[in-house]
Amino acid sequence: MVQSQESLQSSSLALPLASAQKTVAATELRPWGSFTILEEGRGYKIKRIEVKSGHRLSLQMHHHRSEHWIVVSGTAKVVCGDQEHVLSSNQSTYVPQCTAHRLENPGVIPLVLIEVQNGEYLGEDDIVRFQDDYARAK
Repeated sequence: MVQSQESLQSSSLALPLASAQKTVAATELRPWGSFTILEEGRGYKIKRIEVKSGHRLSLQMHHHRSEHWIVVSGTAKVVCGDQEHVLSSNQSTYVPQCTAHRLENPGVIPLVLIEVQNGEYLGEDDIVRFQDDYARAK
């Protein structure tokens, strides 16, 4: 039996629509590659990140958010705290808030991953940089 969208929404078991959710498709270029905000809402943001071959992001941390990274394609070298991992397609990792971390593409093809941020504040200015290949301000 197929129900229409209207009847599903009127059902007492239907989940409420998230009114705070907004869809965004803004791509920002960086020296290491780019990121596109796919969606964001209260307490979360979803990004598609692409890292050029041989490039890496700054060694950084965030006071107000944690991050989940899922590799779509390519190879990711991840530093998280005092641990280092190499991830490939369909593998993932978790970066707790207030933990130093870095993402690198040691491979020959672009690294593509999905990042899910969770936290009380998700602005780009919540980045504390410890080391940066591109001499950006700390």
